[in-house]
Amino acid sequence: MNRLEATLRRIDGKGFGAYKDLGGVYRGDDIELRVDHIQGDPFAAPSRFALRRPLSGVGVPPALVEGDNAIAVADFLTRQVALALPHVCRGRRGSGKSGTVRIDAPKQEILERTSAVIADGMVEIRLEVGLPAEGRRILGRHAFEMLARELPAVADRALSAKHLPLAALEAHLAAALDQRAARAQLAGAGLVAFVAEGATLPRLSGVDPRPLSGAAVPFGPVPDSLRVTLRLPHAGDVSGLGIPAGVTVIVGGGFHGKSTLLDAISLGIYDHIPGDGREQVVSIGETMFVRAEDGRRVTGVDISPFISDLPLGRATTSFTTDDASGSTSEAAAIQEAVELGAKLLLIDEDTSASNFLVRDHRMQLLVEKEQEPITPFIDRVTELYEVAGVSTIMVLGGASDYLDVAHTVVHMNNYRPLDVTRRAKEICRLHPNQRRPEGAAPYILPPARVPAPESFDPSHGRRPERVKTRATRSIRFGKTEIELDGLGQLVDDSQARAIGDLLLVLSRDQTHAQRSLSELVAALEARVQAEGLAAVLAPGMGNRAAVRSLDLGATINRMRTLDIPSKC
Repeated sequence: MNRLEATLRRIDGKGFGAYKDLGGVYRGDDIELRVDHIQGDPFAAPSRFALRRPLSGVGVPPALVEGDNAIAVADFLTRQVALALPHVCRGRRGSGKSGTVRIDAPKQEILERTSAVIADGMVEIRLEVGLPAEGRRILGRHAFEMLARELPAVADRALSAKHLPLAALEAHLAAALDQRAARAQLAGAGLVAFVAEGATLPRLSGVDPRPLSGAAVPFGPVPDSLRVTLRLPHAGDVSGLGIPAGVTVIVGGGFHGKSTLLDAISLGIYDHIPGDGREQVVSIGETMFVRAEDGRRVTGVDISPFISDLPLGRATTSFTTDDASGSTSEAAAIQEAVELGAKLLLIDEDTSASNFLVRDHRMQLLVEKEQEPITPFIDRVTELYEVAGVSTIMVLGGASDYLDVAHTVVHMNNYRPLDVTRRAKEICRLHPNQRRPEGAAPYILPPARVPAPESFDPSHGRRPERVKTRATRSIRFGKTEIELDGLGQLVDDSQARAIGDLLLVLSRDQTHAQRSLSELVAALEARVQAEGLAAVLAPGMGNRAAVRSLDLGATINRMRTLDIPSKC
């Protein structure tokens, strides 16, 4: 730290480029400050620094970070630092980003992140620091205050044994372990999802994922016919709604919780923090929410089980378009999800193409099948389960035809689930459906597609690599803009940045010329699990978060540069 002070005194008042002299590692007592990157000017992306301290100094017992436990512990420490920063750091001082210090703070989900890395008995916290300057002149005194006083004070407040809230850390870890245990029990119990009684499903708003308090109606009670009890290592026996494998239809009036339940199930793939309300809402990891996406790119997808004999003789066994319709985009999304290994599809009538979901009896009489290229989803949903082992949960308000094919029917009434399966089947018996099934040929699994290596070209003009993200909305990769609006299970901007890094990994790897898309993303996921997120993604970055292979594959499927050679 004496060397740090001497350097800052020497460069005080000089041009901003003199900050490059800060490179290196600075030690004081049991803390280290490492410089990973110095920004080019006060208005550029902030500099990157890392705080390092032994686990013993942080107060975390070594047993708590064994195996995957380190992910939840690192998540907790990231949150502690995020809470400490505004209390310790003065904030903006000087031009541009001068004086700012931030960490990639988590939201409601517990994800593996690069903001905090636990390895070899050390905790490493990665921060973005706006080095202070007036114009382009270094403010050395302010920089010393930030780096030598404020950052160690952050470590003392958030990363020290005397201030560590150990009970809160243990509760955080216990919540994560319970959710993993619940998720691991689903398949053995014949379930694809579980929603505990008393869970709080509504969120504050569409842009604020925190739980709605006060007016929120707790989920339940659950009918005995669908009640399942899971035994969790910390919470003990927990009862709730068990959604079995197969075809499940969720019905009910408007604003009674149908879509809210489906949204909670869609994010049951993640562990949630204590107090979120969804800590005991889990779904199988291979869950994919699919929807219609007008205008999206589709490349070489076999949508023939759903759409065939298009006008002008357009092939659907290897369907490609720059401007998909609602029905073709939803058919492609289902086939892409199955190809990537999805085992549970989530579909909401409100975000689907109505002509793709069903053609009722009267429409069949008006428009003959010979004039309609679409085989609606209702005529494939059972086959998807029986042939491909893919279950479906659907939210419906008007398409009663699905009552004929549903294995389970749940009626949401003021956030209370009712099992109306028998009643639905009785209604079907008393009021038989006259529509004719339209799935002539049997459903077959989509073939594996092999992307051409040039699909992953990150160059843009003279720049060999260009990657830029806009929250979870899009990724600019090379010359192409990848729209992510259809991927509702991405919950953090850092996941989009991680996808950008993984696409760069693919662009640099020349060994995948004959590997299918599903093999490519599975190999990347295995590498991340073996080496750790921080080791695979952009080095030193503290704003990346783990992403599923399903979402990585779905992103690749939306690349307008994706090329699937016709022979595949």
